[in-house]
Amino acid sequence: MTKSELIVNIASRFQHLTHADTALSIQMMLDSMSAAMINDDRIEIRGFGSFSVIIKPPRTARNPKTGENFLVAAKHAPHFKPGLKLKNG
Repeated sequence: MTKSELIVNIASRFQHLTHADTALSIQMMLDSMSAAMINDDRIEIRGFGSFSVIIKPPRTARNPKTGENFLVAAKHAPHFKPGLKLKNG
């Protein structure tokens, strides 16, 4: 499901909300979640799952074409762990 499909789905379920209000609400929620993850905060939505940021340490990689080794810098990566309700269906 894309963000626009989510907006249409929610707007159709709640007739008193306009499409623009629904889009704004979803965008604000996603912006808040992004800001929290940028600040290395963990987000937990009971029954759905949790979002966190993991730090991948620097590592040595190899170029398969030349065989040359090089260093890949450390990086932050988003991580999602599904909740029990989502995992078990």
